[in-house]
Amino acid sequence: MAESRIELTTKDRRAVCLRSTFLQGSWNYERMQNGGWCFAMIPAIKRLYSTKEEQAAALKRHLEFFNTHPYVASPILGVTLALEEDRANGAPVEDQAIQGVKVGMMGPLAGVGDPVFWFTARPILGALGASLAMGGSILGPILFFVLWNMIRYGFMWYTQEFGYKVGMEITKDLSGGLLSKVTKVASILGMFVLGALVERWVSINFIVPVSKVTRDAGAYIDWDNLPSGSEGIHTALSQYASGLSLEKEVVTTLQDNFDTLIPGFVPLLLTIGCMRMLKKNVSPILIIIGLFVVGIVLHLPLPLIGPLL
Repeated sequence: MAESRIELTTKDRRAVCLRSTFLQGSWNYERMQNGGWCFAMIPAIKRLYSTKEEQAAALKRHLEFFNTHPYVASPILGVTLALEEDRANGAPVEDQAIQGVKVGMMGPLAGVGDPVFWFTARPILGALGASLAMGGSILGPILFFVLWNMIRYGFMWYTQEFGYKVGMEITKDLSGGLLSKVTKVASILGMFVLGALVERWVSINFIVPVSKVTRDAGAYIDWDNLPSGSEGIHTALSQYASGLSLEKEVVTTLQDNFDTLIPGFVPLLLTIGCMRMLKKNVSPILIIIGLFVVGIVLHLPLPLIGPLL
């Protein structure tokens, strides 16, 4: 007689959804939300795996890096639950496939959470609650709290269920390579989002002067010859408003040249370098400390950098 299939009950999935509320409860700089993710997965892992060894292996599998918007992590949880369920029932779902789906989905979905929740739903509900509170009604904060959590938890539960059902369809076609295709597409989208964010979030400024050009007389404010007192301030403001420059010299820095040739090129190089170090199993903590040290040293005046080098 064939063994019965191990399945996650609605109670198990609801417990996972409730625990995912604390996804950022143990947020850390090295692997970010991995601790909260493992905490959310515990009810499902206990249901699917009977031995301590299998449960420990599953927890270890989910301790890898993970970071996305805390609410849109729910559909990723749903897909992961489906993959783990099929793996527990003997399907050939590898660790790399599960981690690949998680990493591939977290990038594109992270860009959805902020505009939907932080920039749309919460400001609207906050304005509604604040308007009632300013009128002296206690319903203001109560209404905000109730509506916000109804929207938040409703979204998390139904998107987790959607991901669970979609994940079941994905695992039915493992032999056809559908899982690898989904992982590949999600990874491409994640890399696209990452590339778009590099120029926005990674900032490097080389202030080393390359050239200095003195402006023609009358093109800048002659601070030495301004009248004293309030009259001088008035004159300087008037000259600045008429288009005169504040500085006598035009200083072109190394960063100005980089921005003219290829804007964002140096931040891109830094990002690629960090990714290569991560690929070589360099600890993220060491990379962060190294960036701090390099940033502090390069910010020092040139006469002080020489002895350090």
